[in-house]
Amino acid sequence: MAEKKKITILGSTGSIGKNTLDIIAANPDKFDIVALSAGSNVNLLLEQAKLFKPKLIAIANSGKSKILKDALKNTKIEIVSGNMAAVEAASLHTDVTISAIVGFAGLKPTMRAIENSKIIALANKECLVCAGSYMMNKIKQFKAELLPLDSEHNAIFQVFDSSKLENIVRIILTASGGPFLKKTRDELKNITPKQAITHPNWSMGAKISVDSATMMNKALEIIEAHHLFNMSSDKIDVLIHPQSTIHSMVEYIDGSLLAQLGAPDMRTPIAYTLAWPNRMNTTGSKLDISNYMNLEFYPPNTKRFPLLKLVREVIDEGKILPVVFNAAGEVAVYEFLQGNISFLDIENIIFDMVEHASNIKFKVNEFEDIFPIDEEIRIITLEKIKKHATNIGYS
Repeated sequence: MAEKKKITILGSTGSIGKNTLDIIAANPDKFDIVALSAGSNVNLLLEQAKLFKPKLIAIANSGKSKILKDALKNTKIEIVSGNMAAVEAASLHTDVTISAIVGFAGLKPTMRAIENSKIIALANKECLVCAGSYMMNKIKQFKAELLPLDSEHNAIFQVFDSSKLENIVRIILTASGGPFLKKTRDELKNITPKQAITHPNWSMGAKISVDSATMMNKALEIIEAHHLFNMSSDKIDVLIHPQSTIHSMVEYIDGSLLAQLGAPDMRTPIAYTLAWPNRMNTTGSKLDISNYMNLEFYPPNTKRFPLLKLVREVIDEGKILPVVFNAAGEVAVYEFLQGNISFLDIENIIFDMVEHASNIKFKVNEFEDIFPIDEEIRIITLEKIKKHATNIGYS
């Protein structure tokens, strides 16, 4: 019998984390859980700890650590809490680390995991968006394998010949278009948070769902693909594909267009990364291609989704712009979900911050410089929102 793979999940109570544990629970002979980390969902983390019995569990909300300690006092499970708890979880040696903490908060734990894990299964876009070159260099330094877990990048990885980049014409990221694909800009003015987090095909967290509705999610994926596959931005295209059946494609110089198809179920790419370089059965949905006789594809309208145009400038300019782009987006989405700004204000805020990025004095000379820049951008973004928040909106 093959030795069990040791798994750490950073963000175990989120959508990716739960789907990963669903697969692992169905294959107890293949995997052992080393560590689990969560933000504040103490009840679900406790349930997971009792079921999978990891060596360590980490919770960012230190105020909830006593609940864990009381409930698990008769076990050997180590409990850590606070802002650096996920970094401690990432410090344990393991075979595969699932990096699924949403947003910039996942950067430090993921960078630590590279030092201690043979494989990083990356579901956190913001790591490569904000620290792409640093992360890729560290992957090489520690001889770790970086496997993309996002459905689009995972699809590309499966059909991408990295040894012969000269044969590749372009990468094509597919996008469902989100829940408001057919709405006009005028109709988007009164979109509510409840409407924005309802995705037509995928089951995702609130932040990612809103990003999908604005296509910010796809903009971040362009930056991610740029680093993952060493491709310039002019070789990364986006196509609207409402059925979410073809998850992405790679075009080669001989005219071949290689695509990966599957049901819109994250358990497919998760299973691929857990079993890599082999494959395994999954608890997820299977695609019945006979049900998809009509597959639609068309280029996105950048006037309708302006962030897809802005991101090209962000990549080409580089420097601090990717950090600005991401931080402003995270703050704007949070403020929208709290009901403080309108849906269209999300884009306005991101454009405003990128436009005025030259006023930010910080420079990125080394990895640690990213964190004060991110903090400063969040402060400035929030100040702008508070200053401009009126009955007629941010703009």
